[in-house]
Amino acid sequence: MALVIKVGGRAVVRNLKGVLKDLAEVSKDREVVLVHGGGDVVTEYSRKLGVEPKFVVSPTGIRSRYTSREELEVYVMVMAGKLNKEVVAGLMSLGVRAVGLSGADGGLLLAERKKRIIVLDERGRKRVIEGGYTGKIVSVNTEVLKTLLNMGYVVVVAPLAIDGEGTLLNVDGDQAACAIARELKAEDLVLLTDVDGVLINGEVVKEIKVGEIDELVKKVGYGMNRKLLMVKEVLESGIKKVIISSGLVDRPITHALSGCGTLVRC
Repeated sequence: MALVIKVGGRAVVRNLKGVLKDLAEVSKDREVVLVHGGGDVVTEYSRKLGVEPKFVVSPTGIRSRYTSREELEVYVMVMAGKLNKEVVAGLMSLGVRAVGLSGADGGLLLAERKKRIIVLDERGRKRVIEGGYTGKIVSVNTEVLKTLLNMGYVVVVAPLAIDGEGTLLNVDGDQAACAIARELKAEDLVLLTDVDGVLINGEVVKEIKVGEIDELVKKVGYGMNRKLLMVKEVLESGIKKVIISSGLVDRPITHALSGCGTLVRC
């Protein structure tokens, strides 16, 4: 059974060697798909290239990157290029057979472009704006993944997708990992972030049941609320459990699988 891991951008920047070293051990007897983030790196390069990043907040309190055509070009360059290939190169240096893909390769991730989105303006009023180049995943080409996994490769996925017209789209990394885990019927889904798990009043919540998520999203901050809503969807689709844990510790994947962090289950 497959193990799907999403490693957040801050863990990629601050602890990539630690993540990859642990993954090299874990992948010896597991099929692994690794989805990586990298939003902070995209922001850094956008500003270097004179493109100011923009973020929006939905009426439900979900904060996300607004992807203009200009920022999409930077996003593709950084995510599918720089970061994806650094992860692959790091794994190869450890003797791990790895292949890097974006969601566009082989039609791995097909998404629908959001034509319009509703956001809150600076006064807290609802506004409808153009959707930019952000998508919601509607299908996963598991044939591509299964072929590579059966050949013994670790598959490293950059969270990009294409729509039915071949337009590249930015998709959320947690969304990509959840969609892949759902379609592969993964045994384990691990979301590595820059905190120890789901925090309420500074304390890690050790276990959450899916029915508690709607209430909990009101108590956690930007980022974690979105993550929990993605987790709710994947649990309702049949995956039995998801682990949210720190990607900044020593051996972070083993750390999560051994019971550290937050276990979210049906």
